[in-house]
Amino acid sequence: MQIGKQHRLAVILALGTAQTLGWGSTYYLPAILAGPMAADLGVTTGWIYGAFSVAMLLTAFIGPGVGQRIDRFGGRNILTLSSLIFAAGLALLGSATHLAVFVAAWLMIGFGMAIGLYEAAFATLAAIYGRESRSAITGITLLAGFASTICWPISALVDAEWGWRATCYVWAGAHLLIGLPLNRLMIPRELGDHITAPPPAMAQEDAPIFSRPMLLLAFAFAVTWITSTAMAAHLPRILEAAGASKTMAIAAAALVGPAQVAARVLEHTVLQRFHPLLSARMASITHPLGVGLLLIFGAPAAYLFTLLHGAGNGVMTIAKGTLPLVIFGPVGYGRRQGWLVAPARFGQAGAPFVFALLLEWYGQHVLLFTSGLCLAGFAAMLMLRTATAETAKA
Repeated sequence: MQIGKQHRLAVILALGTAQTLGWGSTYYLPAILAGPMAADLGVTTGWIYGAFSVAMLLTAFIGPGVGQRIDRFGGRNILTLSSLIFAAGLALLGSATHLAVFVAAWLMIGFGMAIGLYEAAFATLAAIYGRESRSAITGITLLAGFASTICWPISALVDAEWGWRATCYVWAGAHLLIGLPLNRLMIPRELGDHITAPPPAMAQEDAPIFSRPMLLLAFAFAVTWITSTAMAAHLPRILEAAGASKTMAIAAAALVGPAQVAARVLEHTVLQRFHPLLSARMASITHPLGVGLLLIFGAPAAYLFTLLHGAGNGVMTIAKGTLPLVIFGPVGYGRRQGWLVAPARFGQAGAPFVFALLLEWYGQHVLLFTSGLCLAGFAAMLMLRTATAETAKA
């Protein structure tokens, strides 16, 4: 049965828009509001990022269970609930006058992130379209790749005019007026044949979670996501340490978003004909290549570095959704996705703090650490050649 074929573009547009809102109002929020929040609450920004890190840790624990539920029932209700939780969490965040309430608000937002961001959206698409989900996954990442480009200026503008609390309220309202209708009304109720088929077709769901391919993928995703998070938190400062002026550093860092989208367009067109493992391997070496150019040529290479980093990050985001689908199939996809990204979530939670220390100690040479992580991920991708073949035979 071909489910939702005629509505696929509408589903992609709806999920892509909801994901843009979800990422921009949660993951990218502290980059703009951490300073005003800390000043108002009378704490250092370390406490703000600490609360955010706790929220990230929560997503690692919740993810596998959420994915398993989407495998069985689809993601429509889960994503609808995420919009409500995002709205409630952001409203509570804007109302927080004590640190304890502030942390509680971030925990609520963290729960929303666990059930409402990429992993849940990818699993929802896999439940609807099965093995044909690759282009749909790429489509929503194309749209959501503009999350920081769109939402950072909005957050900064509202904060400048009315303060950080009003900014939280605005995003809470956006989830109710935009995210909620999109998730509830545009996602099909129907699921694919691989979900509705008789029990024998579900046998793959019981395949081992901690197999060699799973461990290699989990490691590769973890090291690349740690690098991505570290760059998101500290990129302008790293470029300044490499000799760029503050203006140049900000301008260069702003190229990450467009580079991500451009690379996703390339993956959606040219690379779509190849195995996603090829895309992932190429993406895992773009950051080290950019680092080499920056360390050799200094500030003049800042723009090229951010373009290469952004391009690799953009493709790896897609690979995190498509590689498990191609290697393991759509049955049990959500549960596997939850386990695959759990190590990455743990690493993501600590990356901003750890790399802040490394940046103080080593300056621009902190990029040698991120390059080492990406090269380790590339090695894991190379080892997946045999693992993928073995899985395909099974």
